[in-house]
Amino acid sequence: MDLRTVTQSLVTLAEDNMAFFSSQGPGETARRLSGVFAGVREQALGLEPTLGRLLSVAHLFDLDAETPANGYRSLVHTARCCLVHLLHKSHYVASNRRSIFFRTSHNLAELEAYLTALTQLRALAYYAQHLLATNQPGRLFFEGDERVIADFLHEYITLHKGCFYGRCLGFQFTPAIRPFLQTVSIGLVSFGEHYKRNEMGLSVTASSLFTGGRFAIDPELRGAEFERIVQNLDVHFWKTFWNITEIQVLSSLANMASATVRVSRLLSLPPITFEMPLTADPKVMITISPPLAHTGPGPVLVRLISYDLREGQDSEELSSLGRSEGPRSLELRSRPQQAPRSRCLVVHIHGGGFVAQTSKSHEPYLKSWAQELGAPILSIDYSLAPEAPFPRALEECFYAYCWAVKHCALLGSTGERICLAGDSAGGNLCFTVSLRAAAYGVRVPDGIMAAYPATMLQATASPSRLLSLMDPLLPLSMLSKCVNAYAGGETEDHCDSDQKALGMVGLVQRDTALLFRDLRLGASSWLNSFLELSGQKSHPNSVPIAEPMRCSVSETALAQPESPLGTDSLKGLTLHDPSLRRSSETPDTPELSLSAEARGHSTPSAVNCLLRPEDASEESEAGDKLSTKERVYAAFPEGFHPRRSSHDAKQVTLYSSPILKNPFMSPLLAPDSMLQTLPPVHIVACALDPLLDDSVMFARRLRSLRQPVTLRVVEDLPHGFLSLAALCQETRQAAALCVERIRLVLNPPGPPV
Repeated sequence: MDLRTVTQSLVTLAEDNMAFFSSQGPGETARRLSGVFAGVREQALGLEPTLGRLLSVAHLFDLDAETPANGYRSLVHTARCCLVHLLHKSHYVASNRRSIFFRTSHNLAELEAYLTALTQLRALAYYAQHLLATNQPGRLFFEGDERVIADFLHEYITLHKGCFYGRCLGFQFTPAIRPFLQTVSIGLVSFGEHYKRNEMGLSVTASSLFTGGRFAIDPELRGAEFERIVQNLDVHFWKTFWNITEIQVLSSLANMASATVRVSRLLSLPPITFEMPLTADPKVMITISPPLAHTGPGPVLVRLISYDLREGQDSEELSSLGRSEGPRSLELRSRPQQAPRSRCLVVHIHGGGFVAQTSKSHEPYLKSWAQELGAPILSIDYSLAPEAPFPRALEECFYAYCWAVKHCALLGSTGERICLAGDSAGGNLCFTVSLRAAAYGVRVPDGIMAAYPATMLQATASPSRLLSLMDPLLPLSMLSKCVNAYAGGETEDHCDSDQKALGMVGLVQRDTALLFRDLRLGASSWLNSFLELSGQKSHPNSVPIAEPMRCSVSETALAQPESPLGTDSLKGLTLHDPSLRRSSETPDTPELSLSAEARGHSTPSAVNCLLRPEDASEESEAGDKLSTKERVYAAFPEGFHPRRSSHDAKQVTLYSSPILKNPFMSPLLAPDSMLQTLPPVHIVACALDPLLDDSVMFARRLRSLRQPVTLRVVEDLPHGFLSLAALCQETRQAAALCVERIRLVLNPPGPPV
C-alpha cells in the first residue's frame, strides 16, 4: 500500500477503536485506549502531508534513477514502517477486543510506545522539511549558517529517545535483526551498570553482560536506561563495550562458525624505511617512512588470512615477522603442496569508529572472503583513538599498504590486482590511504570497496543523520564522541563523576592519555612533514599531478581552494553553557602549528542550544535574528509538541575545527583535483544508516567528476551488517554483495567484443 492508503486505513481503524473504547464506561484502561487511538489518528493525519512533500522531492537527491536512496527517502520509509505497525496492531485490536483472551495491558503498552515513536518521527519529518527549505538545491549536508547546526543539536539533545530503545527497538529493520538488537541493548545497559559501578574489567564475564533480568522483562526501563547511557557515557565506555566481541569465548565461538582457513597469523611490521618506485617513472624511487605521529616510530600490526597455503606464506622472512597471540595465534598447518601465488591481494581496514575493534573482531567474515575470492587478505590493526588520534591511523594504514605492495610475494600474491576494502571508519581510511598514495606518487589500488563509509566527519546536519535519534547501533552522541576522539579532543573530561566511575585503572589510562596529549602539543614537527616526502629522490617534474599536494596538513585544511561544501570553520558546539560565547579568532597564517591547531579545537567555543524565551532577540525583516528556540518551533505547526527527554543530558560536543575539514579526515570535502586521483570506487551502503548521506554525496561527487563509481544500497539492515553476516539470510546477501564488488576490482570485466 502507498503512504496515503496506509494513513487512511489507519485513521479509519483508529476511529473505530476509539469509538468502541469510549463506549466502554469510565474505566481507566478504556480511557487510555481511547486516548491512544485518538492520538494515533491525530499524528497520522499530521504526518502524512509532510512525508508526501519529502517524498515528492526525494528523487532530486538520488545518485541516479537506478539507485533511489538518500536520507529523505529513509526517513519517509522509517515513518511508514511505524504507521504500518500501528495499522496491524489496530487491526488486531479491532478483531480481538471482545475476546476474553485479549491482553489489554500488553496491547495498551505497545500502542502507547508506538504512538510516542510516531510523534517523535513527526518531529523529525518537520525538521527534515526545514533542512530541505534551507539547504542549497541538491545538497544533503547543510552548508553555512551554524545556527541550523545548533538547532539540530538542540532537537537531538532534548527529544525523547527512549521509546526507540524499548518496545519499538529496531522496528525499522528486518525482523531477523530484532532479537540480536534486543540482546545488544540488554547487554549494553547491563554493561553500563558495571561500568558506572567500577565492576568492569577482569571481573566482568561475557555471560554477565547479557543477563540483565529486569532490563529483559521491562522494555520501558531498558529504553530509559539505554537513552541515559548513550547520552552520558564517554568514548572509553564504547571502546570497552565494542571490544567485548574479542573476549576469548566469544571470538572462539565466532571462529567456529566461520570458514576454516590454512593461514591466519598476526604479523608485526618493523618501523623501518623502505623505497618504492614512482608510478610515473618506475626508475625513480621514493622513500616510505614509518608512522611518526604522536608516539614516534613503532611497529604496525597486520593479520594475514589465506584460505590456501600459498607460496611465500611459509617463508622464513615472513615467519620472522610473526607475533604470538596465545593458543590460537597460528592456524598454519602442514600441507603436501603449496598453492601458487594468487594474482590478487585484498588489503582490508576494519571499522570501529576509529576507537575500537581489531582485525580479530572482523576475522569471521574475512575468512569467508578469503575462501570466496581465492586471494590472500591482509587486515591492518591500526592504532586507535583517543590514545592515537589523527593522523596516526592514516599513517599506519598507508605504511602497511605500501609494505604490502612491495612485499606481496611474501603474502602469497603476485600483486597484479590489489583492492582496498573496509567498512565504516575503515572505509574512510581506504579513501584517504588511496589519496595519500596518489599524493606520494606511488601505486594506488586498482579499486576500493567501502561498506557504509564515513566520508564527512565535520559537524553538520543531513536527513540521514536524523535517523541517529532512533538507531541503537549508531546514536549521534556516540558518533560525536568517536569523532572527537579521532580529532584529539576526547581526552578532556569535564565531569568528575565519570572520572570516579572509571576507577583506578581507568583513571591511570586517562591520565596517561592526557600526558601523551600534552607531550604531542609541544611536538609539532611531525605535522610540518606529514605530506612532505622526506627522502624523496625523484625529479621535481616526475610527478606533476601529485606535486600540488606537497603541503602540510594545516595548509591543506585551511586553504581548501576547491571545497565543494561550505567550509566555514564552525567552532565546537557544546550544550552545557547558559550563555552564547564566541571563540577567539582563528590565526590568519596558514602555517598553523600542531600546538595551535590542537589548542584551537581542544577548547571549543560553547554555543548554547537551550536559550530561554526571554533571551530571544527581535526578529528582523529577513528573519536573521530569530533565536534558536524560535527557529526550532518555526518548523513545527501550532499545537504540535514532541516529547522531550526526562534525562539530564551532559554536554554533547561536535568539533568542527580545521582538522575535521582536512580532506584526509573528511574525504567528501576533498577538492576535485584530489578526488580525480581515486581508482574505481564501489560503495555498499545501508538505507537505514545515519551515514547513508555520506555514501550518496560522495558517490555523487565522484560521478560529477566522471570518476568510475557504483553505489548499492541494501534495505532494512543496520550499520555494521558485515559483522552480522552469519545472523540471517539478509545479512548474508548483503555480505555477498560486498564480495561481488571486490571481485569486480580483482577480476574486472573485459571490454565488450
